[in-house]
Amino acid sequence: MSSSSTLPLVSRLSAELGLRSIYHAPRDTKLLCLQRFVRLFAFGLSTLILVLHFSRLGISDSRIGFFMTLTLLGDVASTSCLTILADGLGRRNTLMLAAVLMSASGAVFALSGTYWALVAASVLGIMSPRCVTPFLFISSLSISSLSISSLSISSLSISSLSISSLSISSLSISSLPSPKTSANTTTPTSGAEIGPFRAVEESTLAHLTSPSLRSDIFTWYTLGGKAGTALGTLACGWAVQALQQRDGWTPTHAYRALFGAYASLGLLNALLPLLLSPACERSSSLQPASFIDTSETAALLPRPSPPERERKRLLPSLSPASRPVLLRLSVLFALEAFASGLVPASWLAYFFSTTHGMGPSALGALFSLTATLSTLSILLAAPLARRLGPVRTMVATHLPAAIFLALVPLPRSRALAVLFLVLRSCTMSMDQAPRETFVSQVVGAGERTAVMGVLGGVKTLGGSGAPWVTGGLVQGGRFEFCFVVAGGVKVGYDLGVLAMFGGGGRGVGAEREDGEDGDGGGDGRK
Repeated sequence: MSSSSTLPLVSRLSAELGLRSIYHAPRDTKLLCLQRFVRLFAFGLSTLILVLHFSRLGISDSRIGFFMTLTLLGDVASTSCLTILADGLGRRNTLMLAAVLMSASGAVFALSGTYWALVAASVLGIMSPRCVTPFLFISSLSISSLSISSLSISSLSISSLSISSLSISSLSISSLPSPKTSANTTTPTSGAEIGPFRAVEESTLAHLTSPSLRSDIFTWYTLGGKAGTALGTLACGWAVQALQQRDGWTPTHAYRALFGAYASLGLLNALLPLLLSPACERSSSLQPASFIDTSETAALLPRPSPPERERKRLLPSLSPASRPVLLRLSVLFALEAFASGLVPASWLAYFFSTTHGMGPSALGALFSLTATLSTLSILLAAPLARRLGPVRTMVATHLPAAIFLALVPLPRSRALAVLFLVLRSCTMSMDQAPRETFVSQVVGAGERTAVMGVLGGVKTLGGSGAPWVTGGLVQGGRFEFCFVVAGGVKVGYDLGVLAMFGGGGRGVGAEREDGEDGDGGGDGRK
């Protein structure tokens, strides 16, 4: 194939995958994606060792569960407060403040071993309790028997860009107790990112990006976060192993060193907002000069007129039109988060281990494969969203995954159950970028940050109650019902999204024109 025929193909492929959009995006957009990568890398460093660190300090399993619950509630509260105030305080200032809190939490964990000091640092700061090991089993599993040094690093796949396989290889599946003995443990199992960062960053990205290109930008923003989590988790395993081989270094020393690295990355996250331009602020009327809308309809769209300067408000106002939208989205997202919390990766691993007799190495390979497919599928979300619109893309990709999840426990054949899980992974993450695109468009520009923050808190709280239901079903010998209930609730979520917001076809979620919100031309309002 000649170079003359190859270049148009490469150009078209780059446009379909959103590479052209992210390349032509303003520097602020690239900095926000970099900030997410760095932050998720730091979270990846800490999540694997969080509970192990408490165990090495001699803290009981019940107090560890209490810590996780308090941290979850503290993060929800801080997220809600900071995102509601973000546009009034300034988005860059909010990101810096949150990063300082993140760094302070890491510093306390690196320097102190006092239980209540660690609790205060997590509740008042940001130490996301993203559970990697199966915390549902903590009450009956002696965590002190687990060691990072026992990680099978070779079973991890960097290309998987996920921590799922790490949760499998970090302990011997055969050592897990029956869930019947630990069904009432209530520690959180959500794997979602907690904190105000994401809501502020996504609102800012929507502000900087024209509606026609948001799916592209959110796709790479999501992909960067997954890459950061995976590489951070992988680096954690390597670093702890290397540090424990040094003379006089105990696991506690290694853990504290990584918490120190977490604090340092928090400081880096606090410095990155200083490089952002004033165009990131809601009240800014600056359109980033480097932004180029490469869509075919760009020439047909009118140029946005500069908004009138308004008096700066600390608290955002939610328009009457947005209130029912927020209520419906809150109910739908809470249901979806609840369903996801019913069958996290730890329960999936336990199911395949106990029901189909799969060992740790086979489980590691399986979850590495599913994580890889899940991550790569994100790249296909942008071209689908351009053709179907965000709502139909959300449903078209999420609905098959929900059905396959419900089918996982039904066959007696291991091969068929694995096939359903693999098929589920092919589309389970493709709705993320279109969902954020839809939320950014369905509410007013001046309301985005607060609404996204509220929805993030709703999803976290919605998923926190799922372990109770899972525990009750498993304790009653109805393990397979967890999958069926989760899949059924997810199907209901998809049908609800389609019924409430899918009537407009490709045009659903078109940019809201709220003249009173004072959002600047940087939003690219069309």
